[in-house]
Amino acid sequence: MGMKRSRLGSLDVTSIGLGSAPLGGLFTAVSDADALATIERAWSAGIRFYDTAPLYGFGLAERRIGAFLRQQPRASYVISTKVGRLLRAPDGAAAEDAHYKGTSRERPVFDFSHDGVMRSVEESLTRLGLDRIDVLLVHDPDDHYDDAVAGAFRALQRLRADGTVKAIGAGMNQSEMLVRFAQAVPVDCFLLAGRYTLLDQGALDALFPVCREKNIGILLGGIYNSGILANPHPGAKFNYQDADAALIARALELDELCRKHGTELKAAALQFCMAHPAVTIAVLGARNAAEVSDNITMSEKTVPQAFWQELRARKLVDARAPLPGGA
Repeated sequence: MGMKRSRLGSLDVTSIGLGSAPLGGLFTAVSDADALATIERAWSAGIRFYDTAPLYGFGLAERRIGAFLRQQPRASYVISTKVGRLLRAPDGAAAEDAHYKGTSRERPVFDFSHDGVMRSVEESLTRLGLDRIDVLLVHDPDDHYDDAVAGAFRALQRLRADGTVKAIGAGMNQSEMLVRFAQAVPVDCFLLAGRYTLLDQGALDALFPVCREKNIGILLGGIYNSGILANPHPGAKFNYQDADAALIARALELDELCRKHGTELKAAALQFCMAHPAVTIAVLGARNAAEVSDNITMSEKTVPQAFWQELRARKLVDARAPLPGGA
């Protein structure tokens, strides 16, 4: 059975994409061999949407994704990358980064200007070794709204108008500013990380309604909330930080409910997200081939309707959230 496909503007995309932050060494260094095996497994599983960014490993993820994709027919996949950070070598020794391991000396410098974005695109194309990028996203402009609208989005609209890219938008870990962008700029999609999950349904308030109204696609990342919904335990991460006790307790309650119904928390977490009609692609990170295979398995695993019914009855998710099978 082939992977389900969706429309993202003019693009035909697979409903599951590979996120490459782990391939940039997020939290743990990843070898070249493991990175290649990860991308190869995603390709063999039918994944044809690949998301990356200069930030991920400070260029490492883009280089690794590009090294594989440039060996494939260009029309057979869709690639997304981001703008807003230029990679520059610091004066003197580079400080160790708290998140990315095994990187080069280069470090990201915020630049949401029109010219900075145009440089970023050229530098990403060089790292990727590709002749074009399909989707361009303004990356985490949390403290740079005005610059993003006046500079970055002006550049992205120009690139879309001349056919250089097919779709534009923003990628953020919050939904509030994405709502503002949806109302201010003619965008095609947003990458929303961690704000529509079994633990956080904040996107239901305003973002998903405006995206449905304006036909803006949602690329959903952070479905496992940095790992707590993959393996809930004391010390688990939520939103890239140590999760607090209340969140751990909720995740453990969800895990217990899954076990009661003979299913897995990861399967429930993934399928919950994909059930919302606003979600176009589930972007799933992986650092090795086994994690890719597991993600595919979780997307296809049968989750009993009784689980969804009890989830709803116990009010463990927002009453407005659609559930698989209409539970």
